[in-house]
Amino acid sequence: MNMTEVLFKVIVIGDPTVGKTSFVQRYVNDSFRRDYKGTIGVDFALKVIKWTDTQTIKLQLWDIAGQERFTSMTRVYYKDAHACIVMFDLTQKPSFLNTIRWKKDLDSKCSLPDGSLVPCLLLANKCDLTHREVSQNEIEELCKEHDFLGWTETSVKNGLMIEESMRFLLEEIVAKNSELDELEASYQRSAVKNGVRLREGPNSGGIISRCGC
Repeated sequence: MNMTEVLFKVIVIGDPTVGKTSFVQRYVNDSFRRDYKGTIGVDFALKVIKWTDTQTIKLQLWDIAGQERFTSMTRVYYKDAHACIVMFDLTQKPSFLNTIRWKKDLDSKCSLPDGSLVPCLLLANKCDLTHREVSQNEIEELCKEHDFLGWTETSVKNGLMIEESMRFLLEEIVAKNSELDELEASYQRSAVKNGVRLREGPNSGGIISRCGC
C-alpha cells in the first residue's frame, strides 16, 4: 500500500502572553512549561499525522510573535497559510478586542488560492482560571461579525480542547483541498467517528462552536 503525503501550514497569531507558544508545544509534544520566553519573530514546529491508511499530513505550525515591532513582517509569515488560529486570554479583555486587528491583518495580506479567506479558528485560552473578563456571548458575537470559522475555550496548561481544536481545523483544511479526494471523504467519516459536534452552540462542555450556523 502506497502512502501519500501532503504538507499544510497553520499560523498561530494573537497578542503576547496569550499562550500561543504553549499551545504549539502542548499540541506537538504534549508538554507545558511554566517559564515563559517571548517569541522573537517566528518559531516553527512540525507534526506528522497519519490521517488515513494511505494519507499522511505533515503539519507546519508557525508561532508568530505578538509584539507590535514584528507586525511589519506578518505578510511574509502569512504567505501560503492553509489555516489560522487566533488566540486570546480570557483573563485579559484587551487581548480579546485585539483579535479583530489580528483577523483584519490576516485577511488584508493573505487568502487561499481561490481568493477566499483563510479559515480562522478563535481560541479563548486560560479557561482553567476562575477570573475572566470576556463572556461567551461576547465571543460568539465577535466570531460571527468577523468571519471566524468557529471558536472554543481552551486550557493549554491542562491540555483542554487542544487536540480537538486542531482536528477541527485540519478537517476544514482537508475539505478546502477538494483535489485530495480521499482526504476529503475522510473528513466526513472522522467528524462522526470522533464525535466532534461542529454545528452546535453556545460553546460549553467541550464543543467547538461553528460561527454563523
